[in-house]
Amino acid sequence: MDIATLVLALLLVLLVVALCYALRWVVMRRHGGVSVALRWQPDRERSGWHLGVGRYQGEEFVWYRVWSLRVGPSRVFRRDTLEVVGRRDPVGTESYAVPADSRVLRCRPGDDEAIEIAMGPGALTGFLSWLESAPPGRRLPRAG
Repeated sequence: MDIATLVLALLLVLLVVALCYALRWVVMRRHGGVSVALRWQPDRERSGWHLGVGRYQGEEFVWYRVWSLRVGPSRVFRRDTLEVVGRRDPVGTESYAVPADSRVLRCRPGDDEAIEIAMGPGALTGFLSWLESAPPGRRLPRAG
C-alpha cells in the first residue's frame, strides 16, 4: 500500500466522522434540541465549557455533547431535583465559549455538585418555563 492510498483512506475516514457529527447535530436540532453549553465543577479554576444540544424528554433535560462518540445523552437532569441558584452574564473569554447572547445559570442537580448551564435568550425562556411547570399536585423547586 503506497502513501497516497493511505492518506486517501485516512481522509475518507475523517470525512465520514465529520458527516456523522454534522448529521447528529442537525437531527438533534430538528427534533426540539437547543444549543447549550455546560460546565461541571465550575468552582475549579481550570473547568471549561462543553458545547452540546439539550432536549426535553418529559421530566428530564438530557444533554448531548457535540464532540462525543456516545450514542446516548452525556448528562441527564431531572426536573424535580434541578434547582437554579444563580444567574449571571458570561465574563471575559467565556462569551466566546458559549452560545451567542447567553446567560449563565448556576444549578444544583439534586445532591450533586453545582453545574453551570449557558444558553441563549429563547432557550433560556423555554428552560425556565419547563423547570417551573409541573403536573397538578407536584411541587418543584423554583427557578432562581
